[in-house]
Amino acid sequence: MKKILSIAGSDCSGGAGIQADLKTFSAHGLFGMSVIVSVVAENTSRVIDIQDIRTDMIQKQIDAVFEDIGADAVKIGMLSGEESMKAVAEKLSEYKAQNIVADPVMYAKNGCPLMDPDSVGALIEIIIPAADLLTPNIPEAERIAGIKIETTDDMKKAAVKIHDMGSKNVLIKGGHLESEALDILYDGKNYHYFNAKRINTKNTHGTGCTYSSAIASNLALGMDLENAVRKAKIYVTTAIKHSLDIGKGHGPTNHFYSLYKNGLESGGEDHE
Repeated sequence: MKKILSIAGSDCSGGAGIQADLKTFSAHGLFGMSVIVSVVAENTSRVIDIQDIRTDMIQKQIDAVFEDIGADAVKIGMLSGEESMKAVAEKLSEYKAQNIVADPVMYAKNGCPLMDPDSVGALIEIIIPAADLLTPNIPEAERIAGIKIETTDDMKKAAVKIHDMGSKNVLIKGGHLESEALDILYDGKNYHYFNAKRINTKNTHGTGCTYSSAIASNLALGMDLENAVRKAKIYVTTAIKHSLDIGKGHGPTNHFYSLYKNGLESGGEDHE
């Protein structure tokens, strides 16, 4: 069985963060592990409070995983500040971790900041060069690239700027634009496009976490990056299409819809 690690914050309501990542890993038939960097008291409506884990404890969790089990891929999610970024990057470099997918989580679905706004520079300097793939949404890409994104051409410009900062590959997620849900992958030479029909639902809590975790899962399974993103796009679109109306705010996606319907071997739902 392939092994995969999530380094992210804990969402006690189960829709995002470590919990969404572990569900996604399981849905892909992988053995999931976690390094918790922050404990987030949140639900579908609001973030109540955040408590960061000590950086030495973050590193000891990474040690515990790599000295014994190892990982075929690593997904990085919420990192609240510069110190946690340094702690994570240092250890992943030490263990020569492979297939690192970094989702630069800056805000919760309700707009509450999950990363220190003053740490964008540290994200650019420390995490972006460590990532095999960076997966920002439109607001995150705007903050990182320093440009306004209103069109697909703007998405491509932002991808180039972020790639030039050191990320080997960049996936700009277009869900915040008004058109179809178009994502653009840039590998330094070519653009690859991944499109899906926009789904009219408010239940999108944890979609970014789920998408990036699905990509990392597919990389752990041995897929090339383009196919890993394509399969992950189908997976997250299915999870959104069959999302769960749980809670009073933005409900979670349905990580196990295809698994419940089809079983592990034939899981997956095709889209036009």
